[in-house]
Amino acid sequence: MSPQKPAQPLSIYLNDHLTGAFGGAALARRMAGAHGDTRRSAELRSLAREVEEDRDALVRTMHRLGVPVRHYRTWLGVAAERIGRLKPNGTLIHRAPLSDLIELEAMRTGVEGKAALWQALRAIADHDPRLDPGELDRLTRRALDQARTLKDWHRSVSAEVLSAAGAPAGSGAGRGTVGSRL
Repeated sequence: MSPQKPAQPLSIYLNDHLTGAFGGAALARRMAGAHGDTRRSAELRSLAREVEEDRDALVRTMHRLGVPVRHYRTWLGVAAERIGRLKPNGTLIHRAPLSDLIELEAMRTGVEGKAALWQALRAIADHDPRLDPGELDRLTRRALDQARTLKDWHRSVSAEVLSAAGAPAGSGAGRGTVGSRL
């Protein structure tokens, strides 16, 4: 029996991001579906599509680089998103406004990590013909745009959810979901 060859740093790095990309795509779809036809539901659906497109771009990049996709890792990302639904949020039956805030923070973290991924690959693109610098620049710009959008949404949802938490009982503050805020 021969010793197993250790995984290359690039393979580990890209599969780690792919795990997050599958979880992020699942979260983005759930966020979009949770808010029906609210003011920002179209924007949430658009974000979910972009996150899925970015995940697919990562898979294509991995194939071009000869990095095997560790499929068990993709399922881990989806499973982590589903486990995240079990967080205590102050209510058992209905979606709590705090869920909106926590989900936005998770999406912000993921999108900012995705921007860092594209930037890291861009740092080696000039010396690796398998990478397209223009594509990586475009993906970086899109991730940074997504991060700005999520930051703006986070600011408004934070103000509404957290200020409602300190409102006196019976004031009516804190009712509703992110649909009324996003």
